[in-house]
Amino acid sequence: MAVEFRVLGDLDVRVDGRTVRIGHARQQCVLAALLVEPNRVVATEQLISRVWGDEVPDGATATLRGYLSRLRRALAGAGEVRIVRRHPGYLLAVDPGRVDLHRFRELTEQARRAEDDATAISCLERALGLWRGEAFDGLTTQWLAAYRQTLDRQRLAAALDRNDIALRRGGHARLLPDVLALSSRYPWDERLAAQAMLALYRCGRQADALEHFHRMRRRLAAEIGTDPSPPLAQLYQQILTADPAIAPPDLPGRDESSATATGTARDAGTVPRQLPASPGVFAGRTAQLARLDDQLGDAGRPDGAGSPVVISSIGGGGGVGKTWLALRWAHANADRFPDGQLYVNLRGFDPTADPVGWPAAVRGFLEALGVEPARVPADPEAQASLYRTLVAGRRLLVVLDDARDAATVIPLLPGTPTSAVLVTSRRQLATLVTTHGARPLPLDVLPDDEAYELIVRQVGAARVAGQPDAVADILRFCGGLPLALGIVAARAALHPDLPLSSVAEELTTAVRPLDALAGDEATTNLRVVLSRSLAALTPAAAEVFTLLGLAPGPDISRAAAAGLTARTPDELRPPLRELVDAHLVQEHVAGRYRMHDLVRTYAVERAAGDPAGCRSALCRLVDHHLHTAHAAALLLSPQRDPLTLAPAAAGVAAERLDDLTAALAWFTREHQVLLAIIEYAAGNGLDTAAGQLSWTLATYFDRQGHWHDWATVARRAVGSTRRSGDRPAQAQAHRLLAGACSNLGRYAEAQRNLLAALDLFAALGDDEGRAHTHFDLGMLHDRQRQPREALPHARRSLALYERVGGPLKQAVALNAIGWYHSQLGEHHDAITYCRRALALSEQAGSAYGQANTWDSIGFAHHHLGEYEQAVDCFRQALALFTEIGDRHAEGIVLDHLGDTCAAAGRTDAARDAWRRSLALYEQLGHADAEAVRRKLSACPGP
Repeated sequence: MAVEFRVLGDLDVRVDGRTVRIGHARQQCVLAALLVEPNRVVATEQLISRVWGDEVPDGATATLRGYLSRLRRALAGAGEVRIVRRHPGYLLAVDPGRVDLHRFRELTEQARRAEDDATAISCLERALGLWRGEAFDGLTTQWLAAYRQTLDRQRLAAALDRNDIALRRGGHARLLPDVLALSSRYPWDERLAAQAMLALYRCGRQADALEHFHRMRRRLAAEIGTDPSPPLAQLYQQILTADPAIAPPDLPGRDESSATATGTARDAGTVPRQLPASPGVFAGRTAQLARLDDQLGDAGRPDGAGSPVVISSIGGGGGVGKTWLALRWAHANADRFPDGQLYVNLRGFDPTADPVGWPAAVRGFLEALGVEPARVPADPEAQASLYRTLVAGRRLLVVLDDARDAATVIPLLPGTPTSAVLVTSRRQLATLVTTHGARPLPLDVLPDDEAYELIVRQVGAARVAGQPDAVADILRFCGGLPLALGIVAARAALHPDLPLSSVAEELTTAVRPLDALAGDEATTNLRVVLSRSLAALTPAAAEVFTLLGLAPGPDISRAAAAGLTARTPDELRPPLRELVDAHLVQEHVAGRYRMHDLVRTYAVERAAGDPAGCRSALCRLVDHHLHTAHAAALLLSPQRDPLTLAPAAAGVAAERLDDLTAALAWFTREHQVLLAIIEYAAGNGLDTAAGQLSWTLATYFDRQGHWHDWATVARRAVGSTRRSGDRPAQAQAHRLLAGACSNLGRYAEAQRNLLAALDLFAALGDDEGRAHTHFDLGMLHDRQRQPREALPHARRSLALYERVGGPLKQAVALNAIGWYHSQLGEHHDAITYCRRALALSEQAGSAYGQANTWDSIGFAHHHLGEYEQAVDCFRQALALFTEIGDRHAEGIVLDHLGDTCAAAGRTDAARDAWRRSLALYEQLGHADAEAVRRKLSACPGP
């Protein structure tokens, strides 16, 4: 039986051409450790070290024996291959010629012994042809990483020897693509640089050869502080002066008549097939693939004269899977383009190489289309013209990957509509849309189901199904970013014995989360990928990006970002537009911006080098929200006594809010952000701001029914004011917390806080504060159906307000006294007190005071049997509360209205009012919803 072991790529074992399954990655590492030294004993301890490195598990020797036993079974069909136990370890008995690694070494040795160039280059070409990728691709251990570097150096040495011989034999044209590819991989090798320069020069590209030298010189000067070696500098001078000594050698037997009549193409029928391999693991993107089908559906038709070339532009941030999507679609639709597929990686954001300019891309396309390098025009514009001439009328797919800007793409566009172009870029390339009719396809992160599918495909369904919690943690950490998911899934696949819970724990507990997403290559290292996106920005945009990452909360408004960055909103527009264009920031709602969590993590890492600057920026952000929230709170409740705020920091401006509607809308937009801002302020020594921000939110939270959030920020305020030693603010914070607890039914906690506030106000001699607190105590008793206990507190608050307060405060206390009389059945007294309250509220212009009082008067009329008067009162109250935006109060009044309609025999109207009340209570999560639900159940009707 013919056995073949291939390790110059992924580990591949074949018997009679049939692939043999070797098992999981760790077991493959055991075979690899034996294959590199065939027919030699490898000690057990050495095998364990090669396979596990420094992280040797308990029972490694027994585990190794198990792996070896399974390897023997897998290789049982190959009679000439045996794994032998021999002290002090194991031996793989195999003909070295059956292992491509050892054939490679034998061929390179034959090349060195060869007496003529023809034999030598033949051996080297055969040796290099054995390589299918990186040695032991997909296997990751410390030993293999080091051994892989050794093999890489041997491969490079063979390639350099081959290049020298090829250049001596006049093979520069055929050699050029390989030399340039190697140069991008080994940018420091001066021997390789010399070969690339000579090949370029001999292909008629003198300017490119000189530029290649300049790039090497700049790289050496910047990174090492040295100059190019004398031989390389001498070659530069020879190219500069067109020294005949470096001219191409004569090519005996060359037949010039083999060129076409135009003298450009070797073969007019050349069909380029340049697409890289389709992604091996691909999941989801069904909607996007369908959209590409739709966008490019008319491409490739021969009857499209006069139509523009069809262009689809896939845009998205680094690591979002643009190239994967483009290649997946391109391979699936290759048959629609019978004249071939052209592909170029423009490296617009490549972390390992400079961007590819359009002239270089055009020359590459000309080579793929069969143009002799010696026949390529010297002028880049002429080259582009020749390219368009060659593709005119042909049904080609052109894939332009990782474009930095539209200027690089436009010269590469075919001139006729029979071809289609697929572009990927981290930028939006708006110019392509506006001037060339490109159809944009923005690409975002994967939704949860598609992210889950990607994990399953790479790790295996059984393993994923067995650890759902760990998978959920992984998905949450990666946030749907395909690059992050791919890195984590690959790590899990390479370590099949490692529980997914361990992978998840590594991600979620890492001090620097991006360290857990550092792949082996620059293109699979999320930090490096993001750094290249950032390097393409202007300094202003890069600074704004860094500061935006610091902002607490799920997103940020343009006005708040202006305060954060100490810019005006107009000054901020260009850098924000640049960040959105680069897909580093998403404008998910007009004027509001957010980042992916992992992108934000990178921004925070960048900011860590300037702690003082970061704190100043965040203090400005807190000031912006505090001053805007304070203005908004006074629009919602003008009767509240304003706070005394410190002046905002330089560069900060509060947003302008013109009326109650604008204030309510601002609080609604900023709700979650304000919670995060308070959390930041309370945890970073900004105690005064934390307490004041909590105060600004009380009315909004009360009216919208966000009592849990109210309680959270009020507790923060109590702690912050206690730390700051501001006793008046501490008393107010206790009141705020009591209000939230009261609405949540936590009456004992509410009473403790009100009594604490009363003690503080008494110690401070603050009669107005005492009045507020007595009023709150009355309301607390009222909620517990204790009107007799509530009434004395309301009378005490009125007496204090008459001494220190204005008409509106007296009106509020009078209304409360009237309400408690009504609860005690003293409805005529209630109406008397409430009428006095209504007059004072109207005098003060308080819509809220009037609405509350109309509700109290309506309640009294209802219990006196005066139903029509009650309905009129409730409707006036309802109109005012709706205008104010107090949803909780609307629910209360609608409940009262339903009671009155039911008592008057108007069951349809009662049912309608109760339904509306119940809907509001359910939205708010209020405990009174159940009581209204019981009323509806008992009410006859549909």
